[in-house]
Amino acid sequence: MPKQGLKRKLTAILSADVEGYSRLMGSDEASTIHTLTGYKEAMTALIKQSRGRVVDAPGDNLLAEFASVVDAVQCAVEIQRELAERNQELPAERQMVFRIGVNLGDVVEEQDRIYGDGVNIAARIESICEGGGVCISGTAFEHVENKLDLEYENLGDHNVKNIDKAVRVYRVLSYPGAAAHRVVRAKKAGFKKYRNMLLAAVTALVVVGAVALWHLYFRTSVEVASKQKDSLPDKPSIVVLPFDNLSDDPEQEYFADGMTDELITDLSKISGLLVISRNSSSIYKEKTVNVRQVANELNVKYVLEGSIQRADDRVRIRAQLIDGTTDHHMWAESYDGVMENIFDLQDEITKKIAAVLAVKLTSGELNRFANKETTNIEAYDAFVKGWEHLHRETPDDSIQAISFFKEAIKLDPMYSRAHAALAWTYLSSSLRFRWHEVFNVLIQFRLLARKHSDLAMRNPTSTAHLVASKMALHRRRYEDSVTHAQLALAFDANDPDANLNMAEVLIATGKPAEGLTYVNKTIKLDPRNMAAPLSAAGMAYFFMGDLQKAARMTERSINHNPTNVSRYVALSAIFALLGRNKDAQAAFEKGLATWNWAYFPANLTTILSLFPVKDRQDADRYADGLIKAGWPGQSSEYFKIYKENMLAGEEIRNLVSGQEITVDEFRRTYWVEHHENGRIMDISRAREGKWWIEGDMLCYQMESGKAKGLNDCGEIYRNTDSLTRSKKQYIHVKDYIISALTTEE
Repeated sequence: MPKQGLKRKLTAILSADVEGYSRLMGSDEASTIHTLTGYKEAMTALIKQSRGRVVDAPGDNLLAEFASVVDAVQCAVEIQRELAERNQELPAERQMVFRIGVNLGDVVEEQDRIYGDGVNIAARIESICEGGGVCISGTAFEHVENKLDLEYENLGDHNVKNIDKAVRVYRVLSYPGAAAHRVVRAKKAGFKKYRNMLLAAVTALVVVGAVALWHLYFRTSVEVASKQKDSLPDKPSIVVLPFDNLSDDPEQEYFADGMTDELITDLSKISGLLVISRNSSSIYKEKTVNVRQVANELNVKYVLEGSIQRADDRVRIRAQLIDGTTDHHMWAESYDGVMENIFDLQDEITKKIAAVLAVKLTSGELNRFANKETTNIEAYDAFVKGWEHLHRETPDDSIQAISFFKEAIKLDPMYSRAHAALAWTYLSSSLRFRWHEVFNVLIQFRLLARKHSDLAMRNPTSTAHLVASKMALHRRRYEDSVTHAQLALAFDANDPDANLNMAEVLIATGKPAEGLTYVNKTIKLDPRNMAAPLSAAGMAYFFMGDLQKAARMTERSINHNPTNVSRYVALSAIFALLGRNKDAQAAFEKGLATWNWAYFPANLTTILSLFPVKDRQDADRYADGLIKAGWPGQSSEYFKIYKENMLAGEEIRNLVSGQEITVDEFRRTYWVEHHENGRIMDISRAREGKWWIEGDMLCYQMESGKAKGLNDCGEIYRNTDSLTRSKKQYIHVKDYIISALTTEE
């Protein structure tokens, strides 16, 4: 029985999207968005002329409905003709090609939106279609076969997710712009064959000339990778598509996602594979996909897809490996087991894939598979739930992730991966979601990140080393940061976060050209998330002295994420040094408008404190650009923190023991008494605790406040700047802030 209150109807559905949209956006976002807007306007006008209406048009997609399927198919053909003509006015690399699917089917209508199998089938048909083409369902074909002056090719039956019966698909042949199926009517074939041959020859000459020019101009330079179609990587490349949840309980969706993540993680540990990140593969979740299209968009050869079914303690996993270049199914298998054997099932699938792809596992990789980190299934289940929330990247989900990771650790205190994930959540959250506007929360989150990072090192993972590298870089422990970055990649060479971190560390430590190689790999591993790697590329080019490319990359980064303040800050400095004063002023004003570090003043000292640069000349040049752009401060005001000025442990003890120290932290000044017995008194806030020396660090532990019971350690450096030394004799670098220290004379 149908549900009461639902309005159902039979309608013709047109579904369209852009082929290779990711490549176009990666190459030139602004031009792509401009073209897309114009093309959608043209499509909307044609749909209205054909007595249809646009239902929705998110991103590069468009969904429309028609009362007549004849109108829908005729409109689809007219759209492709119109767009083909418009594309002739664009360079080949900027041409935008749509795929269109048309279906006649039953839908549910609610508040002018339409849902149901009819829409799903149209979307599936569209995904099968080639760029510039129109494909229609069997039901649509039955109604238009003899009513339009068109020809059709039967593509056979195709399966559609959640539809029991296969769907017959036809390709419309008689229209221009349909890939290899342009126009086949004999009366027009002669002219069109000549025209196509001429166009092909001209296009070939243009491409050859462009390639030659590219090699001439770029052969001696390091350029960040674009998302244009490249040759396949030199080792087997694979994407793991989100596994379907076939359980009766929809709440088990997290478990299906967790299985996907676990397989990505395990495969990523194999050095002989290139594995696309979760961030880029997750966009295909709950979508009917064309395997060849996915392989083409992500530039991989192999696609793994599957499903998982969980009922109480029983688990069934189905997986199949497909060659995305040929659609050949290389391997498929089902695995049945119980939850306590879930790790063995994961290992079996991973090793089988490696065997099918003829990838030999090293002894170290075999050892890592043998190390399951926890045998507590409840702890693992809590971890998977936390991991799912972490990747949603919202404030509420991060709080949920923290809760689940804590639960996993409570169930298994030695669960290193849970400690590492919790440290990563605290660290990333401390700079995200504006929580750091409350300074005490920033302190707490950073110190908790340090605590759980240290605990994770008992049995380190890639994430543990990644967090340690980032925290060491902030503390100006450059050698430690490089070491941890290298170890993170040794554990997981396919982790895009680890590759991006390696790029940022190399750029900060005076090796920007090397950093660019890791930027390129990050983009290959995670082609859907370009903002951060493009920003890193911008700074690499800045320190290489190529300000034009630095500006171009930073602008592209902002196009991907227009809310990140640090990129406007960088762009303002770059424009100022280029002499583009109006642009520098605009970037400066945008940076001020998006400045969300409420506790930290918007000035040179703050910016350079949050931007660790090892080379003095690099730091001074960046400071010069910031000052010219209008950021308050003088070059003498930011802290010069260099290894040769760092105090050893005994020097720190002699400096603070029995002394009252004045601490200057951006917006507040307070006084701390260091008693010789190891007690400490924060006079201004009436707090007590203890102090001690740990290696070459001064450490505190307070007995009240947000940081209660947490170790708060940091290095101390001499301030060698003659203009500020009289008031700020020393510099204390901690996990959450850099402060100036002055002793009583």
